[in-house]
Amino acid sequence: MNEFKVSMLASGSSGNVTYIETDEHRVLVDAGLSGKKIESLMNSIGRSLNDVDSLFVTHEHSDHIQSVGVLARKYGLNVYANDLTWQAMAGKIGRINDEQKFTFDVNSTKLLGDLDVESFSVSHDAAQPQFYVFHHNNKSFAMLTDVGYVTDQVAGMIRNADAILMEANHDFEMLRYGSYAWSLKQRILGDEGHLSNEDGALTLVDAIGNRTKQVYLGHLSAENNQVPLANLTVSSILQEHDLGVNQDFELFDTAPDAATRLRSI
Repeated sequence: MNEFKVSMLASGSSGNVTYIETDEHRVLVDAGLSGKKIESLMNSIGRSLNDVDSLFVTHEHSDHIQSVGVLARKYGLNVYANDLTWQAMAGKIGRINDEQKFTFDVNSTKLLGDLDVESFSVSHDAAQPQFYVFHHNNKSFAMLTDVGYVTDQVAGMIRNADAILMEANHDFEMLRYGSYAWSLKQRILGDEGHLSNEDGALTLVDAIGNRTKQVYLGHLSAENNQVPLANLTVSSILQEHDLGVNQDFELFDTAPDAATRLRSI
């Protein structure tokens, strides 16, 4: 069958979970909501956590690891993270059996049957944050959120992927004039913070290639962004660079509490 499907179960400042499926594997990236909520989101796309075998962790912030330990213990998931992230998660996720814990070094590749997973480092204020590109049947799905700025290496990792999850965390003016403390605004805007709508769009200008057919805007701030604004900003910038939004590729929104449709890549 060679199925390769993805759904952004949840994406936003309150929690992040992504589901990826091939013929041989069903995996999650991060588990930043309660186990009960993630099971409900899985059910909404016709899937169950009982069938998931692996969980890949990007970094130790609570909106990415809230139920990592719970899901590992309840469903027997294999959990993958780099050493520094494992250390940073200690005391936050409870005990996980050693046979379920796997070290996934940054800037390396794991081969899991019909699914190849590449990790790459990003600039974010965590112990050793890393994101992933998933490969199956000569197609790829690249994930990039929680990043302050995009290096040439990162740009190369996601370039011309068939599907891309891209951060559009905040609108600069909403953040600038919003209620956040100045120190938090500085953190978000810094090199270890988050990409704005404009920054995400400019990253996509470089990343989108002739293979790219699906682009998802993710990790929107509940306080400093709005879905229509993010979509409009990104669409406008892509069109200014002669990229055929919703013609050559589709641009999808994500939500913090509702899954995107399970789509084939």
